[in-house]
Amino acid sequence: MADRYEAAAFKARIDEVLTGFVAREADELLAIDADLRPIADEVEAAVADGKRLRAAFCYWGWRAAGQPDSDALVRAAASMELVHAAAVVHDDIIDDSRLRHGRPTAHVALRTALRPRAHTKSAARSLAMLVGDLLMSLAGQLFVTSGLPAAYLARARPLWAALARELVAGECLEILRTGAVPDTDQSLKVIRYKTAKYTVEQPLLIGGVLAGAGERLREGYSSYGVPLGEAFQLRDDLLGLYGDPDRTGKDGLDDVRAHRPTALLAETWRLANDEDREQLSGLLGRRDVGADGLEAVREVMSRLKAPDRIEQMIRRRVEEATDALHEMPIPEYAQRALTTLAQSASARCR
Repeated sequence: MADRYEAAAFKARIDEVLTGFVAREADELLAIDADLRPIADEVEAAVADGKRLRAAFCYWGWRAAGQPDSDALVRAAASMELVHAAAVVHDDIIDDSRLRHGRPTAHVALRTALRPRAHTKSAARSLAMLVGDLLMSLAGQLFVTSGLPAAYLARARPLWAALARELVAGECLEILRTGAVPDTDQSLKVIRYKTAKYTVEQPLLIGGVLAGAGERLREGYSSYGVPLGEAFQLRDDLLGLYGDPDRTGKDGLDDVRAHRPTALLAETWRLANDEDREQLSGLLGRRDVGADGLEAVREVMSRLKAPDRIEQMIRRRVEEATDALHEMPIPEYAQRALTTLAQSASARCR
C-alpha cells in the first residue's frame, strides 16, 4: 500500500480478509449441523458493511510508529472490525433496534429462522446474543493467527483486556443511565467508554504497541484518539435523530423510544424550560412513539439549538485531536493519513 490513506482501497483489503475468514468459520459451524445455517448467515452478515475505520486506525498506529506495510498487520487490524461487529449485535439487542445498515438486525432476522414456537422473540434474542459472543471470540482468533510474531502479539495482550473491559463498562453505564435525568458529563462518559475508545484510541494503541511504539508516541495516540472518538459518537448521536434513515440505515426513532443518555438529549434538557421538559418527558421512553413524536422532539431540540451545541463539541474535539497529531513524532505520510481519518470519522454525511 502506498504511503497514504485511500479509503476504498483499504476497505477492499480489509473486506477480503474478513470475508474469507468469516466464510471459513461459517463452514465450520455448518459442519457441526446444517440447522446452524441461520446463525452462520448472521455471522457473515455482521461483517458485510462498514467503512473499516477501526481497522484503519490500527493500521496507521502501526505505520506511524515507523513500520512498513504488512499483510500480517492488515489481518490483525481486521480483527478490530470483528470487535465492532460483536459490539453492534449486542448493542442492537440491548436497545431492541430493528434496523442496521438498512437491514433487519440480527435478533430481528433470526425470528424468521425459528419454527413457530412460544417465546420466538426471546429465543431469537438469545441466538443473536450468541452470534455476538462468537464474533468477539473470532476477533481474538483472527488477531492471534494474523501471522505477526508471537512477541509482538504478546505486547498487545493487555490492551485487548482493556478494550473489552472499557467496552463492557460503557454499555453497562448506558443501561444504568437510560431513563435517568439527562446529564451532559455523564453522557460524555458513556460515549467515551462505549464507543470512543474502542473506535479510535485502542485500535491506534494496539497498532502502535505491535510496532514497538514508545511511551511518548502512545501518549500522543491517546491525546488524539479519545477526543476524536468522542467526536465520532457525537456525530452518530446527531445522525440518529436528524439523519436520513435511507442513508444511515437506522431507525430514527430508536434513541427516542429507548430514552438513551445521549449528549444531544442532555444538552437539550439543560437548555429546556419546565414546559419543554414536560413535553420531552411525555415522549421519551415510549415504545409507541411515532413519527409525530420524533418530529416533536426534533422541534424542541432545534428551537433550543442543541444540535448546534453538539456541532461545537465535535469541532472542539477534532481540533484537539488535530493539535495532538501535530505534536507526535511521526512520519509526514502518517500525519496526513491520520488527518484524513479524523475528517472521515467526524464528518460523516446524513
